[in-house]
Amino acid sequence: MSEEGACKAPAAASAPRLARLKTRADFLRVAAFSGKAAAPGLVLQAAPGPEPAVGERRIRVGVTASRKVGGAVIRNRSKRRLRALAREVLARAGRSGTDYVLVARAATVERPFRALVADLEGALARVHARLPQAR
Repeated sequence: MSEEGACKAPAAASAPRLARLKTRADFLRVAAFSGKAAAPGLVLQAAPGPEPAVGERRIRVGVTASRKVGGAVIRNRSKRRLRALAREVLARAGRSGTDYVLVARAATVERPFRALVADLEGALARVHARLPQAR
């Protein structure tokens, strides 16, 4: 098996756990907060989340795509790409106790994945500069 197809090692114990934002109220709360940053491939919204349990490092992530992005197939493909992006970038660079929403843009589906990684890392830096420090 090639190195690309090899399974990745399990995440370090200190890596935060990624959980999903599920309710509309959570998405609206994050959207109403001022932590937003746009990039060519995505829009990142962030807000402080509920207090995690003692010793737990948790990041909650939601993904959305409006009909402006395209038809159902394109929206679903965009959301899959954003979920993969969140697993790669937010797991290592996200702030524990923060809720993030990744919003797909028309370019999300065609943009190279490495460019999406750079988009999210830059957006995270801008958003973290505006968010209150971790509790």
